[in-house]
Amino acid sequence: MVEKFIQDALILWATIDPIGTMAVFVSVTAGLSQQERQRAAVRTVFYAGMVLIGSIIIGQILLTAMGIRLISLQLGGGIILFLFGLQMIFGASQQKLKEDPDHDVAVFPLAIPGTATPGAILAVILLTDNHIYSIPTQIGTAVITLSILGITWLLLCFSEKILQIIGHAGASILTKVMGMILAALSVELVMNAIGVEQWLQSAV
Repeated sequence: MVEKFIQDALILWATIDPIGTMAVFVSVTAGLSQQERQRAAVRTVFYAGMVLIGSIIIGQILLTAMGIRLISLQLGGGIILFLFGLQMIFGASQQKLKEDPDHDVAVFPLAIPGTATPGAILAVILLTDNHIYSIPTQIGTAVITLSILGITWLLLCFSEKILQIIGHAGASILTKVMGMILAALSVELVMNAIGVEQWLQSAV
């Protein structure tokens, strides 16, 4: 069980990507005050936690009831992540914030798909498969998920110092770079989903 929890921690760290989330957070909240950034950090982790823990509890049941396969979730999530990456590259997201001041960046893009990424949602569902893992094991995976979210929150809280170092121009550059990385990551998600689908078809 210890080996599984270590593997779960590595997978969830890679899919939630606290460091990448911090980079996106710095770029998206560059125009906010320090207090607003702190509140955004708390809301980001809270909303992402609700999504991921909710996925652990009812994600598999809900997808099965709706007839949605995990591969479809990965493919759809990859497309959404790609569109978000394009917004970061071309500045559409910042324009959207100016046009809609009531928009909560903690919900989109920070919590979803920034922290609770499509890969993270898919991972927590697979790592807590009701047909494979016992309830105590699933609880352990949930605790690991919350721990990584806690680390993410700490990194977001220190983003103020990072912004002071790189400045607003650096944050703008960081936005473009992270947009390209997210776009590339989304392509990987889509390609992996298509590859798995082809493998399943050939195996039948």
